[in-house]
Amino acid sequence: MPTLFIPHGGGPCFFMDWTMMGGPADTWDDTAAWLKSIPASLPEKPKALLVVSAHWEETEFTVSTAAAPDMIFDYYGFPQHTYELSYPAPGAPELAKRVQELMTSHGLPAPHAAERGYDHGVFVPLLVAFPDADIPILTLSLTGDLSPEKHLQLGKALSGLRDEGVLIIGSGMSYHNMRAFRTPAATAPSAEFDTWLTEALTGDDPERRWAQLSNWLDAPQARNSHPREEHLLPLMVAAGAAEGDIGEKVFSDNVMNATVSAFRFG
Repeated sequence: MPTLFIPHGGGPCFFMDWTMMGGPADTWDDTAAWLKSIPASLPEKPKALLVVSAHWEETEFTVSTAAAPDMIFDYYGFPQHTYELSYPAPGAPELAKRVQELMTSHGLPAPHAAERGYDHGVFVPLLVAFPDADIPILTLSLTGDLSPEKHLQLGKALSGLRDEGVLIIGSGMSYHNMRAFRTPAATAPSAEFDTWLTEALTGDDPERRWAQLSNWLDAPQARNSHPREEHLLPLMVAAGAAEGDIGEKVFSDNVMNATVSAFRFG
């Protein structure tokens, strides 16, 4: 399996009339079309999805062991029908045990959360990409210290899952300055940061990529593009699990005046 870093959009954006948020109705159409294309791009149907969402942080990396995760509607101010969305994909408690073994063997604590459901960084894009909800899903948290090196190490620890039919997905946004979205202030900085990110991920030297991502704050427009980096860190997990695979930009669009991209390894 490859690993993916996907943009999960804004709230329940794919399931509402975006003109209600003051933007064009087709704002998220290209992103939705790309998400729908993911299954056909894979070598086979995944046995499970391991999703690291920007919207779950814990003190240590935490594994969900829920067998039937509930919905977590962690967005606000959207139409009522978007709080009735359902994604009944099963959890993956057996995979959770495997992940905990891999983490502890690499020196990472591996606590679990028995009741953790699907936040919108999980169910919103997956409702588009895998609408049948028939693939087990394991969710895994970020750590609140927001260490890029630690998230790269997590990905490295999990890389063997790719050979076991598990699709590792980092769900975030390559640009996430909420104050600049929908304004001209987002356009040039997001493009500049995206150029750096693309060059870092598509280079043929995995060690250099690791070093660049570990020191991502040295990139042009880094802090402007991510005032807080929780939406970038899922990329670190996907890149850490890439091993020697070269990254590829597989999607890019201008959304709400900002460049937003998706990347694939393998």
